[in-house]
Amino acid sequence: MDPMTRLLIRLAQWFRHPPSPTQIKVILATLVICVILVLIEKFVGWPDWATAQRVPILRH
Repeated sequence: MDPMTRLLIRLAQWFRHPPSPTQIKVILATLVICVILVLIEKFVGWPDWATAQRVPILRH
């Protein structure tokens, strides 16, 4: 199924059966947290301790 059609069906279902106010608050809180994390990463930078580093392979 086309992704746009799937999105329109999902939106129609949400319109017919809207989520509860609690679900809306959870979705908005999650979205706000994600935006805050992206802004912190963009303006402050990624911490060195959170950067993955390759571990050398020990061969005998």
